[in-house]
Amino acid sequence: MTAAVTTPDRRAPWHGIMVATALPFHEDGSVDYDSYARHVRFLLDNGCDGVVPNGSLGEYQTLTEQERAQVVRVAVEAAGDGSRVMAGTAAYGSAESRRWAEQAAEAGAGSVLQLPPNAYRADRDAVLAHYAEVAGAGLPVVAYNNPHDTRVDLLPSLLAELHAAGSIVAVKEFSGDVRRAYEIAEQAPGLDLLIGADDVLLELALAGAVGWIAGYPNALPRACAELYHAAVAGDVATAVPRYRALHPLLRWDSKTEFVQAIKLSMDLAGRYGGPCRAPRGPLTGATLAAVTSATEKVLAEGLR
Repeated sequence: MTAAVTTPDRRAPWHGIMVATALPFHEDGSVDYDSYARHVRFLLDNGCDGVVPNGSLGEYQTLTEQERAQVVRVAVEAAGDGSRVMAGTAAYGSAESRRWAEQAAEAGAGSVLQLPPNAYRADRDAVLAHYAEVAGAGLPVVAYNNPHDTRVDLLPSLLAELHAAGSIVAVKEFSGDVRRAYEIAEQAPGLDLLIGADDVLLELALAGAVGWIAGYPNALPRACAELYHAAVAGDVATAVPRYRALHPLLRWDSKTEFVQAIKLSMDLAGRYGGPCRAPRGPLTGATLAAVTSATEKVLAEGLR
């Protein structure tokens, strides 16, 4: 295996391009751990800094406890350096999330990605207690702000409280509101901002993001890495044309069918994406045609 490409400014385990990995399944629906290990190594060998197993792109909601734990262990072993693994620890209960954080620590992961409570619309006190509980496992916690799915919005003021309490080190910002970047910097200046949606990469990179929890590098790691590095360096002459070329694909990361779209693009790029677990089914009709066309176009332009 060739040496992993390391971002020069990757000063912490949650910095740089952390790919929320798609999880390959056999045709019978079982997890293909060997293919997953190869995929982790492929990403690290092709410009990415680390991986995020058991995120929503990894279909963690459909996994058994044994599968979910094994996915983290395989990721750490394949990466060869646990600091390159940020395990997803989302769960309905705070105690269960902490157990997943403890499992990640035991497996050797370097950090965890944590949603707010998502069993109900939690208030401020519940959010603070939730993150304090997960932080008690001992690993750095990256908060995941996804108000669209959780109905809990981690506003900049709340993020500032969580950071001041020592419960989080960074936030994956998926609200889609790029103005948040500046409010977060003002209210929580020590909190690291991570790009949380592929289709606002340029905007958040220019606003000071120090990492990207990424979807489309699963299919196009080198092209996406080149875009990210140009964007965080402020090289708009390079970044804007690349962003325009990739954006018809990057925007699928924010759509309901993002898992199927990214897996289809992987298949078209010669990487095994494969099927999803139910209830997700294969793309059909206009959606299938749109993702296929956009993928084939960027591949024809030599972007990989």
